[in-house]
Amino acid sequence: MCSFDVMRSEFSETVRQCYERKNIDGLQKKYESFKASDIDKRSALDQVMRDYLLQLLSEPTNNVLCWEVFVTFCIQACRKDMCTPTMPVVLLGDVFDALTLDQCEKLFAFVEKGVNVWKEDLFFSACKNNLLRMCNDLLRRLSRSQNTVFCGRILLFLAKFFPFSERSGLNIVSEFNLDNLTEFGGDGAADLKDIITEHDESNEEELKPDSKFKIDYNLYCKFWALQDFFRNPNQCYNKVHWKTFSAHACNVLLAFKSFKLEDLQGKESRSRKLTPHQQAQHHYFAKFLTNQKLLELQLSDSNFRRYVLLQFLIVFQYLNYPVKFKAENHELKPEQAEWVRETTEMVYQLLAETPPDGPAFVQAVKHILKREEHWNAWKNDGCPEFQKPAHIQEENTEETGEKRKAPPRPRRAKKRLGDLMKDAAAHNRFNMGNVELTKLWNLCPDNLEACKSKERDFLPSLEAYFEEAIEQTDPNAMVEEEYKRVNDGNFGWRALRLLARRSPHFFTHSNNPINKLPEYLETMIKKIAKDRPSLQNSEEMKIEVLEAEMQTTKDEEEEDELLKGEERDERSVQEYEEETGHAPEKTTSLTNDQLVAVSVLVAENWKKLAAKLGFQPDEVDYFETERTTDTERAQMMLKIWADDDEDANPANLAYILEGLSFFEAAELLKESSG
Repeated sequence: MCSFDVMRSEFSETVRQCYERKNIDGLQKKYESFKASDIDKRSALDQVMRDYLLQLLSEPTNNVLCWEVFVTFCIQACRKDMCTPTMPVVLLGDVFDALTLDQCEKLFAFVEKGVNVWKEDLFFSACKNNLLRMCNDLLRRLSRSQNTVFCGRILLFLAKFFPFSERSGLNIVSEFNLDNLTEFGGDGAADLKDIITEHDESNEEELKPDSKFKIDYNLYCKFWALQDFFRNPNQCYNKVHWKTFSAHACNVLLAFKSFKLEDLQGKESRSRKLTPHQQAQHHYFAKFLTNQKLLELQLSDSNFRRYVLLQFLIVFQYLNYPVKFKAENHELKPEQAEWVRETTEMVYQLLAETPPDGPAFVQAVKHILKREEHWNAWKNDGCPEFQKPAHIQEENTEETGEKRKAPPRPRRAKKRLGDLMKDAAAHNRFNMGNVELTKLWNLCPDNLEACKSKERDFLPSLEAYFEEAIEQTDPNAMVEEEYKRVNDGNFGWRALRLLARRSPHFFTHSNNPINKLPEYLETMIKKIAKDRPSLQNSEEMKIEVLEAEMQTTKDEEEEDELLKGEERDERSVQEYEEETGHAPEKTTSLTNDQLVAVSVLVAENWKKLAAKLGFQPDEVDYFETERTTDTERAQMMLKIWADDDEDANPANLAYILEGLSFFEAAELLKESSG
């Protein structure tokens, strides 16, 4: 067996010779000559590759082409199964770390051209994380304002390399970069006023009486304060923040409207007679400063104005468009939506008036925002994987490896709707003229039978059904009264039915009628919420629950006084005990004999009863594995329900059994409970 150092020493000379001859065969013979495991041989050769790359980097005569050739040499070694598949990317990472940014930009062209190599099965799974790390390291070194083109090339490469189904590069839940803070002089008002005074004194003589627009401190603060809303548009759904945003936006847009720009760039290009190609080559992406002295100059910059107006359009699109991960209360009111519509038209008008080529720029922006709507819809659908239609998929030929398009499939004559309906009826199917309706209708043609489905027959728990309503009662949630669930009639009707079945607070002796259903539901929700640990930290919630309990106690005391006269003639429990020698029997709990008797009668349909009692499918599977007969499973299920459910009593169980048409078991329960 050869040691690691021996293999490394012999590999070093072989790698140098084979690289200079651009031939991998000699290295393969040397690799096969060693009597060692493949893991040890690959480890030795990997280390030799990195060591030889350092030698190449240390030689001043070498250039980018030399390093590209060496990485290609390493790729060939990987395909011969002599190196680990990650080595080419590791070598590229070492080279990028040692080069200047100008050289990195030249070498990155080699990475872009080899995107098909990195997507091969041999390299993709092994190298995707290394490639992503290498690109991120490059992006950290680059300036977004000075190296914008290089940054864009890196992002485009990642978009080509990773498939659309790769979610690591997607903002799935629509999060905002809240760390992107824009600092300006608004907080230091005293210092800024001194700056403004100094600026006015120094330029007082230069001001002309026909000045187009005056930039004051108030406009400066409003302008840069808008960046906080662009950073987090969800603030606009708050009433106070919306007023601030709309007021600031109106002031800034009016300033843009009154501060017209001239097409100075167009005049300059015409005077110099620049070709369109020369004009297109001039790109500059600035990082704008927030000094108050610069605001007037920035308003005269057409690029600056376009950036700000485009930010408005992006925010307006987000506020109007339905996003899957928005909260339920994140919705514009009609008057707000109308303001957004009018302001959007005004922004487009200002963009069209902004030189150069304003109308063309507007059309480009509309096209981009329209594409953004498609991407938003795709994310709302859960980001399904993109697949090409079968008639345009590309196929690889075995002989040349070149790609060609598959021949289009022959088109079939479209059948008439009447013929389609006739064919469907012949096979006991339905054709509704719409794909989705046809699919839905054929799932179960009998609507009544579909309504009896087991999936629809269940009883939710109090916590699950009232969870959202309980959260809305917390003052910290800041939910407006009109948007609370208790004001929804459908919710209230179902809530009363559920309370009658599961809540001990529902059937209490009370002479106070229910005046308003939302008020009654809020009282019941507070009683239910007092046992929830997640709400015990809210002091305001504790106080409200305590007040509700005190009011209930007061009402009960008043009702007891009214009932005293009716109870005087009735025999007391103490008199009953003196006469019979024992206390009256209570039938509020289920006995073991009752559970055994019911389990025998419902054994064949115990799963149907389990679903009605609220047991989940995994719990039903647990009962099946723990017991051998249906009777034992039904008894175990009823025992657990009787121990855990606060509403477990003979009357409630009999009611459930009657609803499931188990009349014999229900009658037995009624007789046994007296």
